[in-house]
Amino acid sequence: MKIELIYARDCPNVNAARANLVRALSATRLPVRWTEWDRLSPETPSYVRGFGSPTVLVDGRDVGGISETEAAGACCRIYRSSKSGLTGAPSTDLIARALLHRQRY
Repeated sequence: MKIELIYARDCPNVNAARANLVRALSATRLPVRWTEWDRLSPETPSYVRGFGSPTVLVDGRDVGGISETEAAGACCRIYRSSKSGLTGAPSTDLIARALLHRQRY
C-alpha cells in the first residue's frame, strides 16, 4: 500500500494531518510509513502538485474523495468532520477508513 502526504511548507494544518495519519496507521495496525511531498519542491511528481495542502493519498486516491482533476491546486484543504463541522486536516477516522478500504483490495 502506497501512502502519501502532500503539503505546502507554510500550511498550518500539516502537523495535524501527520498526527492523524500516525493515529490511523496505528489503529489499523499498519506500518507507520509514508512518503511526503512538498508541493513546490522540484522533486515532487507532477501527479501530486494539483492537490491542496494537506492531502493524504492511499494508493493514489485522496482520502477525502477528491480526484486529481477535481483538486483545487495551491490552496488549503477543508475536510468535513462529524465532530467539528469543518477542519483543515483529514480526520483519523477518514484516513483509517481509506486505509481499510484499500487493504481489502
